[in-house]
Amino acid sequence: MVAISKATLKRYPVYLKALRKLSSEGRKRVLSSELAEYVDIRSTTIRRDFSLLGQLGKQGYGYDVDELIEVFAKELGEDYDEKLILIGVGRLGTAILNYNNWNHVAGEIVCAFDLKPEVRNNEPKVTVPVYHISQLKEKIPQGCEIAILCIPSGAQEIVNELHELGIKGIVNFTREHFVLPEGMIKKDVDVIATIQELVFEVNSMH
Repeated sequence: MVAISKATLKRYPVYLKALRKLSSEGRKRVLSSELAEYVDIRSTTIRRDFSLLGQLGKQGYGYDVDELIEVFAKELGEDYDEKLILIGVGRLGTAILNYNNWNHVAGEIVCAFDLKPEVRNNEPKVTVPVYHISQLKEKIPQGCEIAILCIPSGAQEIVNELHELGIKGIVNFTREHFVLPEGMIKKDVDVIATIQELVFEVNSMH
């Protein structure tokens, strides 16, 4: 089997998102040049990425959209359409909920948990049910394995409980340090650090 680089794997969800959107619009086939404009990735890169998964297209005909969706969904995991939960519905959590329509890419946030659910549920921008954080065990969706963490404090306690409830992945927007239980993984999202890195890189160009 051909080894697939991390850079290529990162592009696969982008392709899947675009292909599912095209399918929802009734498209049956697509050329690499058309997909390149759609995802802002060079057509040569697309063809190379696709070739790693076998003979998927024909010159002049393009690629079968439904076939590609099946191939990429299998490559990324049969349950790629995840049910996600959000912990913490403050300003950042609400902003993430507003971005919940992810156009067929990786699932959706189906519910959220907060210390003030009675307040959050009355906010017009909150489009999923919000439960009290104490109801995690009772309300967590069956089969849910990924949680988005947006709480200002108390992360360790919540993470420990999520681990006990079967959560395996954390998207971490907090700035708190916490120890990750064995069997869990996390992806930190630090906007400030990203801006600092970008400032450094831009300044180094002078």
